[in-house]
Amino acid sequence: MTDVVTEVLPATGDPEELLRNSQTNTAAVHIDLGLAWEWEYDADFIDKLEHACGRNDLSFCLITPTNVADVTGRYFKEKLAFRSFLDRGSDARREFEPLARLVAAGGTRIINHYRHLKRCLDKATMHLEFITAGLNVPYTIILSPYQSEPEIKIADLARLGRSFIIKPAVGAGGTGVVVGAETLAEVLVARQSQDDQKFLLQEKIEPVLIGGERAWFRVYYVFGQTFLSWWNDITHIYRHVELKEENEFYLSPMRAIITKIARISRLDFFSAEIALTADGRFVVVDYVNDICDMRLQSQNPDGVPDRLVDEIVAAIVNKV
Repeated sequence: MTDVVTEVLPATGDPEELLRNSQTNTAAVHIDLGLAWEWEYDADFIDKLEHACGRNDLSFCLITPTNVADVTGRYFKEKLAFRSFLDRGSDARREFEPLARLVAAGGTRIINHYRHLKRCLDKATMHLEFITAGLNVPYTIILSPYQSEPEIKIADLARLGRSFIIKPAVGAGGTGVVVGAETLAEVLVARQSQDDQKFLLQEKIEPVLIGGERAWFRVYYVFGQTFLSWWNDITHIYRHVELKEENEFYLSPMRAIITKIARISRLDFFSAEIALTADGRFVVVDYVNDICDMRLQSQNPDGVPDRLVDEIVAAIVNKV
């Protein structure tokens, strides 16, 4: 890329104003945070990020399915550049992919860089790396793709328990996951449905009850900061872990666990599910969720507590 003269714009939440400036200026317009998104339920989270950037005099540009082609063209012509880029679009819609490739080729700080994502989104790879790092994980049998090994023999299926979980190695949002499987026939059906995928067979982890609640948690890592929340694995309802609870029930080891996962995955912003068992072990149940659900609890009963979203937004903006 050729050298360009930079111009730092004042903070603004109006992407059209930023894009107009990038079109009329001969200098490249440098924006502090570019954010690609396409999911309607991200709107409140995006709004909080936009306002937080404004309060901190950071320029901010939204990239949506409506304007992504225009932004991509201007980025390609070096009329536009991002200092930091948060991509919540290219995992779901292909029209965001050209911009993602352009951003990755430059010096932009990408929040969860693509070069780390592919490896850490493979649950089979993460499972083995977690074991090597000394983390507690469910007992798991990893199966090759049906395409390459249609016939399998599982001698120790009984170790999984009467009821177990079937997971594709790569996937998000619970797609393809079977909870409560009991037979090899169910394993075969799952493998044939995604015959190019590795599969994990995992024991079901039962959390202990503490303070009358199931000790199942969703833990967040955001640029070195850690955040704890209760997350009921049956009802999917969140609740903030209060400092008094963290001390009383000795929950702080989860902060060291999520920090170790960050070192393994090399991601900046993600969550993991961790359960506390009756024998006192913190077991990492769901390994690396890189596109965290940021729906507000005030708008969605099973959303993330608003206070926690505010803390995560502040951590992102402080890094930017």
